[in-house]
Amino acid sequence: MSVMASPVVEYPEVISPILREGYGYWRGKQGDRPFPARADFDPLMEAPKLSRNMMLLDVERDPLDFRYRLIGDKLRDHMGENWVGKRWSEIPQQRPPNPIWLHHQWVVENRLPRFIRPNYVGPHREFMFIESAVLPLGPDPDHVDMLMLFVDFLSKVGR
Repeated sequence: MSVMASPVVEYPEVISPILREGYGYWRGKQGDRPFPARADFDPLMEAPKLSRNMMLLDVERDPLDFRYRLIGDKLRDHMGENWVGKRWSEIPQQRPPNPIWLHHQWVVENRLPRFIRPNYVGPHREFMFIESAVLPLGPDPDHVDMLMLFVDFLSKVGR
């Protein structure tokens, strides 16, 4: 599977107001650091509307894996099940070399945000694609221990 199956977009190309607001929230906590820490955020209090489209993933090492820590209720509705506490390696369609896994791995390794626009393959036919912001979090500039995601489902043109 090619990484191109989930194309990377640059921030100016992001369509979703949710991603733009979520990235602004993350940037507001960043300060002069490469990325903020999880402790800098209280999303349920500071951004309750945004938290519906937010996900937090623990980054596990040796071997690399991602564990769902928080899944906003709007995202759980689209996923069809609540995977909080599960590792991606435990979910067949999310294991590597899934392109989505590779994008998250890139964020961990490069310690930089990434915006992606994969095609939507779920049960809701009215969606053509999703946009996702994958944002690093960590206690120091060299260590990403969590990822903050904002995900939006974008309708087909004319719907």
